[in-house]
Amino acid sequence: MAYKITEDCIACGTCIAECPVEAISEGDIYVIDADTCTDCGTCVEVCPVEAIIPAE
Repeated sequence: MAYKITEDCIACGTCIAECPVEAISEGDIYVIDADTCTDCGTCVEVCPVEAIIPAE
């Protein structure tokens, strides 16, 4: 299961630096490419506002 980034995202960039497969794109709210995401959870661990959750 991939992860998704909620509207709580503050676009700080911490998750992009940690993603080993470069599945996260910048924007007002960052976006995770579900097809590229390997479900490692690294982004979840580093998000300072807990804006990354499992995709449904």
